Amino acid sequence: MASADWGYNDKNGPDQWGKLYPIANGNNQSPIDIKSSDAKHDTSLKPISVSYNPSTAKEIVNVGHSFHVVFDDSSNQSVLKGGSLSDGYRLIQFHFHWGDLNDHGSEHTVDGVKYSAELHIVHWNSAKYSSAAEAISKADGIAIVGVLMKLGQANPNLQKVLDALNSVKTKGKRAPFTNFDPSVLLPSSLDYWTYFGSLTHPPLHESVTWFICKESISISAEQLAQLRSLLSSPEGESPVPVLHNHRPPQPLKGRTVKASF
Repeated sequence: MASADWGYNDKNGPDQWGKLYPIANGNNQSPIDIKSSDAKHDTSLKPISVSYNPSTAKEIVNVGHSFHVVFDDSSNQSVLKGGSLSDGYRLIQFHFHWGDLNDHGSEHTVDGVKYSAELHIVHWNSAKYSSAAEAISKADGIAIVGVLMKLGQANPNLQKVLDALNSVKTKGKRAPFTNFDPSVLLPSSLDYWTYFGSLTHPPLHESVTWFICKESISISAEQLAQLRSLLSSPEGESPVPVLHNHRPPQPLKGRTVKASF
């Protein structure tokens, strides 16, 4: 299994990643099942706040197993602050995870409950590191806001993103995606659970401070179908849709999940 060959099917999926990435069996892997009764309310946690400049939205890219909406992160124009973070973390991209059926697809679960999809808004520590590439493997390098997505009404704030998928249907395709503020995708309450974990796909670095929003946002069955219409195959090859791209919850291994509420 070459490093570019990991994916989500039986041959190269999450159960196999440890062969190439031994950290897959590490002590701080993500996602997890959040047991709400075990989460410790921590009064020292600050609220999280985001200030995103829509002009930093740059492009949408089909990365084969998902798509990324990428931001200009050359300056502190779009940042996440608060929580347990000592510094501002700079926005670099957001992406989604989903399942082949509407009753699962989120990576994190709450008390065993699976959601239909999950949004990850990814930031890096620009106070300490010079680039996301440098920060990605450092323990305090990355902060991700995770938003659970529940089957329900169509979400109008998602539609601009989903409509852009037609322009990046096949693997490797990229298209301009401008003037977008990802804070419109956040729930109205930013109460959160937080814990230390990892990237949820290779290279699986244990470098992520996670903030999982307690409140979910909605996504409709039609919108989930739009996510699944993305292709993992390059142009000119027979189309292979990305029907699912979520890693199952990993063992907590003694970590504490804290709650802001």
